[in-house]
Amino acid sequence: MFLDHLQLEVSAGKGGQGATAFHRDKTTIAGGPVGGDGGAGGSVFIQASDALNTLNSFRNQRKFDAGNGEQGGGGLKKGRDGADVVIEVPLGTLIRDAESGEALAELMAHGDKVCVARGGRGGLGNWHFKSPTNRTPRHHQPGEPGEARILDLELKLIADVGLAGFPNAGKSTLVSRVSAAKPKIADYPFTTLEPQLGVVAMDRFGGDFLDTWVIADIPGLIEGAAGGAGLGIQFLRHVERTRMLLHLVDLADPMQDPVEAIRVIEGELAAFSPVLATKPRWLVATKLDAIQDEDRRAAFERLCKERDLKPWFISAATGEGLKELAFAVTAALKEMPK
Repeated sequence: MFLDHLQLEVSAGKGGQGATAFHRDKTTIAGGPVGGDGGAGGSVFIQASDALNTLNSFRNQRKFDAGNGEQGGGGLKKGRDGADVVIEVPLGTLIRDAESGEALAELMAHGDKVCVARGGRGGLGNWHFKSPTNRTPRHHQPGEPGEARILDLELKLIADVGLAGFPNAGKSTLVSRVSAAKPKIADYPFTTLEPQLGVVAMDRFGGDFLDTWVIADIPGLIEGAAGGAGLGIQFLRHVERTRMLLHLVDLADPMQDPVEAIRVIEGELAAFSPVLATKPRWLVATKLDAIQDEDRRAAFERLCKERDLKPWFISAATGEGLKELAFAVTAALKEMPK
C-alpha cells in the first residue's frame, strides 16, 4: 500500500523546573543560593532522506514525543536537556499545520531539516533571583511546556518526467522498457494501483552513463479524475513536480478516438492544477506495432501539427522509437531548470 498523505501528532518535551538550593559545607552555615536551572525540553524535527520513497514507515506509528528536560540541582547543577526526536520523510514532503493549514516546510533535498515542535525552556534556579534585598531567594521557575501540534504530511514524488494517459495506454510497459523498474503489466485497465519510479540510464541506449533521469508511472486517468473519479485524483499530485510530461495515446484501440482521448486527459490535468496545464507536454502515440487503422495515425499527426508539436511514435513491445524518444527527452531536460 502506497502512503502519500497522512497526519502525525508531535509533542515536544517539557522543560525541567529550576531548583531551590543553598550552599552548605563544613565552613559555611548559611551560604548563598545555588539552585541550578532545569534542562530544556527536547524538540521534534522532520528531516528529508533520499533513502525513503513513501510515507509507509508511519503505518504503525503516528505519534512522536520528545524527551522532557530534567530538574536542576544544587551546586548550580543544570538539569539534562530532553532528547530530541528526528523523523525522516521522503524528499518532496510538504508539511502543514493541520489546524491552521499553514505550510511549515517543503523538504526537497537530502538532509533538509525543520523544527516542527520546539521544546519548552527550562526553569531558572533560585540563584538567578539573588539581590541585595533578597539574599536567600526561596523560589525557582517551573519549566515551560513544549509545543504540541498535529501535522499534515503530503508527499509529491520528485521525478523529471511524468506519464499521463488513459489506463492501458502503455505507461507501465514504457517504464519497464526504459528503466529497471518492474511495474505490474496486464491487458486490463488499472493494473497500476500506485505510482512507480524508474531511473533511465542512457547508457542502455548507447549514450553517456552519466546521463540519467527519473520517470514516474502514474495510475491511469479517466474522465472526471480531477473530480474524484477512478484512481487519478489520488495521484495527480505526483506529476505536479515533474519537469515535463509524456502524454501517451493508444492508437491500437479501435474503441478509443485518439483525439478525444487527448482532449479528456488535457481537461483533467487543467482541472486539477493550472501548473499541470502549462507544463511542457509531448504527445506520444503508443503500440505502433499494433496499429491497424492508419486514419487514427493521421488524425493524431494532424492534431500535433495544429499544436506545433512533434508527433512521437513508439512501440514498447518491439522497442521501435524508444531510443529516439529517450535521447530527445534527455536533451530537452538539459535545457530545463531543475
